[in-house]
Amino acid sequence: MDSPAEQGFEMSYDVIIVGGSFAGMSAALQLARARRPILVVDAGQPRNRFAAASHGFLGQDGAAPAAIMREALRQLSAYPSVDFVHGHAQGAAGKLDRFEVVVDDGEVHTARRLVLATGVADTLPSIPGLTERWGQSVMHCPYCHGYEVREQQIGVLANHPMAIHQALMLPDWGPTTFFTQGMIAIEAEQAAQLAARGVALETTPIVEVLGAAPAISGVRLADGRIAALEAIFTAPTTAPASDLAHQLGCALEDGTTGPHLRLEAGQQTTVPGVYSAGDTASPMHNATLASAAGVMAGIGAHQSLIF
Repeated sequence: MDSPAEQGFEMSYDVIIVGGSFAGMSAALQLARARRPILVVDAGQPRNRFAAASHGFLGQDGAAPAAIMREALRQLSAYPSVDFVHGHAQGAAGKLDRFEVVVDDGEVHTARRLVLATGVADTLPSIPGLTERWGQSVMHCPYCHGYEVREQQIGVLANHPMAIHQALMLPDWGPTTFFTQGMIAIEAEQAAQLAARGVALETTPIVEVLGAAPAISGVRLADGRIAALEAIFTAPTTAPASDLAHQLGCALEDGTTGPHLRLEAGQQTTVPGVYSAGDTASPMHNATLASAAGVMAGIGAHQSLIF
């Protein structure tokens, strides 16, 4: 296979940021203000595109994620050292001070550093009715969405061993039922904790989500019973949404819901000169945390160019 530099026209930057959501744009802002020539490559498919509003983000509570990003783009565009490419980054190769990124139109860009803010892809349990409600009445983060379903009938759908942790939190927002789905054996101590929090325990699996989507009126259980619910929290299985990190040789480590990039000081991956931030680089997925990590990645990349 030809190298990226042999496949198209080449443009060179100090830093290329792949991913233009909360993490990537926050990294870009630090570098723009440091007057570094940078490129942001983004395909316009953020993980939060299914959510109508972003919550818990100071100063942006209740704003639509797309609106936040439009304003971020407007602000970043005021800095003359920033370029933008709309498209998928299909290939990446190279080493410290000479990385190459190929965009899906065949154009090649080079940079001394990379910031990967490519996010993760979600895989939900195979239950009819879940996918079309994802990000609306089927959610993963109580801090992001719990307040909006306060006092409603809430279900926690077990999808991994830490689901009990989620079930213990959610009674702060509303009456909660924990559906073990037959994949979690509840020990006596855990049952006592759930009871103390007022969590109802249901061991019969959910087989269908009911109601006019995106709303939920209830769920059908495997034995035919209907349980009334208005919101479901579950943690999807996650995986990096892009294979750029794999192409570059960045190491992964296991997280609660799936693998994420292993980081060293300053948000650097295990490959010198490659930095990362956001959901692809953390076991905790939250817009505020992604933005903060993006700031650190931008600073880390900038300082590495100096020191």
